[in-house]
Amino acid sequence: MRNVSAPKTQEELLQRIHNIAGYTLTELSEQQNLTVPANLQHAKGWAGQLIENCLGASAGSRAEPDFPELGIELKTIPLTAAGQPKETTYVCTVPLSGEMTLEWENSWVRRKLNHVLWLPIEADPNIPIGERHIGNGLLCHLTEQQDQILKQDWEEHMELIVTGRVDEISAHHGTYLQVRPKAVNSHALRETTNEQGEIVKTLPRGFYLRTTFTSEVLSQHFVV
Repeated sequence: MRNVSAPKTQEELLQRIHNIAGYTLTELSEQQNLTVPANLQHAKGWAGQLIENCLGASAGSRAEPDFPELGIELKTIPLTAAGQPKETTYVCTVPLSGEMTLEWENSWVRRKLNHVLWLPIEADPNIPIGERHIGNGLLCHLTEQQDQILKQDWEEHMELIVTGRVDEISAHHGTYLQVRPKAVNSHALRETTNEQGEIVKTLPRGFYLRTTFTSEVLSQHFVV
């Protein structure tokens, strides 16, 4: 894999995005000396990781944006043949134990979503993986309305978590932001506390953006 240095300025990052727009995943893979997987069933997130490598993202799994020096997060949006988001967008893990930030403004979710570089990718299953194209990227901050709705969603989820009712959370909670189990298998459990304050085991959870949110991003900024 070819090592790409992190971009030093926002303008440099935007130029890199401009340079890969219209490329196929095969063409990007060749730049990185990587092989395109036969399918994504066991390689979920592969395309996003490939693009991060090409652009010089450096955060890895740390609790900060993908380009920490710039405060910018990269989020890919897989698109259907009709140009609509194909799936929800993973944001970050849900804190289930230890010290938890109880202010939206300081939360990991907001740090991730405050300044995002959205990058559409073809995801029509009729198009071979390697032939899927990268779209034009868009760099944008949360609008005031988006920030308020996400805050309400986050606070609703966190109230259930800190009061020991994490198992009451369902995918139906939240207008934009939902919480879902995120585990390789049912044995990958994490510790949390129940309503009685007792330590119990539960599946790890992740914060996800509904397609209603990413559809709004597309409709406001892209011709689809």
